[in-house]
Amino acid sequence: MGLDVICVGEMVIDFFPGCEPASYIRNAGGAPANVAVAVARNGHKSGFYGRMGNDGFGRFLVNTLKENGVTVLCEELADDAVTTMAFVTLDENGERSFTFARKPGADMLLKPGDIEREDIENCTIVHAGSCSLSASPASEATAYALKLASDTGKMVSFDVNYRSLLWNGDEKAAREKIFEVLRYVDLLKISEEESGMLGGEGKIGALMKEHGISLVVETLGPRGARSFFRGKTLEASGLKTKTVDATGAGDAFWGGFLSSLIVQRITNRNQLNEAVVLKAMGYGNIAGALCVREKGAISSLPTRGRIEEYLKTEGVYRTGEHLKTGGDPV
Repeated sequence: MGLDVICVGEMVIDFFPGCEPASYIRNAGGAPANVAVAVARNGHKSGFYGRMGNDGFGRFLVNTLKENGVTVLCEELADDAVTTMAFVTLDENGERSFTFARKPGADMLLKPGDIEREDIENCTIVHAGSCSLSASPASEATAYALKLASDTGKMVSFDVNYRSLLWNGDEKAAREKIFEVLRYVDLLKISEEESGMLGGEGKIGALMKEHGISLVVETLGPRGARSFFRGKTLEASGLKTKTVDATGAGDAFWGGFLSSLIVQRITNRNQLNEAVVLKAMGYGNIAGALCVREKGAISSLPTRGRIEEYLKTEGVYRTGEHLKTGGDPV
């Protein structure tokens, strides 16, 4: 029996000001890994392709995923692997900036040969993050996984991550890598800031048409999430939180979003409609907002039980009154 979602990517660890690395490392994260955990916590079968280092830290990362119910699909540890440390600075508006460092521990050395065709053929959704396009051969492995998923009729999900555009300071090369894989993508996850980096809202429609993308979702902005779908803008209002950004919040959103598609038995782009998209956005908004309230990576990702408890106690989310459709992007 296959997996519901397979995530492909790197492990990135965020350190907020005042956090001691030795303790904060227990919140090991990374966008694709976080999404895999979020899907698992929503009661679905998820797997992760990422090559961890053959040391105590790398083994810790593998065990963290397993303890959270994720199937680790590449358990061969690498002696020369590295992890990216993103030291995060927050301004008064909660916006993030990053300083990067690298240390022995986790991947970016995933190879195309690590990806098993049988795994991809037997799953429902393949998700990847653009950070994995930042360095070779991980970029080749990520592109291979997405192409294989597309060729075998799987739903392909992709997260455009701001960090990619900072990698080695080469924004042009990072954008080119992203556009190379968009031809395989059905569902594109971005933030409002990141959509600007890809050309802004005015180019979203052309981007979707050129690459055959069915749905673009902007996650966890100040007004909640919105998507661009079949010529319309669909919106799901956000929950009130002190900040709209926190480590893992966007991944919690997307894990909830993909989990909702699984529950609704959506297996290909042709099954997407407004009702499906709005339901997934609403569920994802709750997951992301709960994560924002706690902050931190894997440790803060909410379980399905917590999300459903919130659904029962918040009347607006019981009635669905927070969902609406609009015209052109505003």
